[in-house]
Amino acid sequence: MCLAVPMEIKTLDHDLNIAEVEIGGVKRQVRLDIIDEQPLVGDFVIVHAGFALRRLDREDALETIKLFQENLHLELS
Repeated sequence: MCLAVPMEIKTLDHDLNIAEVEIGGVKRQVRLDIIDEQPLVGDFVIVHAGFALRRLDREDALETIKLFQENLHLELS
């Protein structure tokens, strides 16, 4: 089973087409090759298999993270 996770963009490198994203203190670098629209620092993106798939509305992203915390008993703060 695969899971796509909403993560917040912390830094962008447009030359390399990558972003550093974070959720709950966990940081990763993701590719921006297939994203639907170019995000900005502070935006949330849905991440799967090392790629940002699409930009998310901030409220939707935070609600999804809240659901993950409640239903999966995760500590993501």
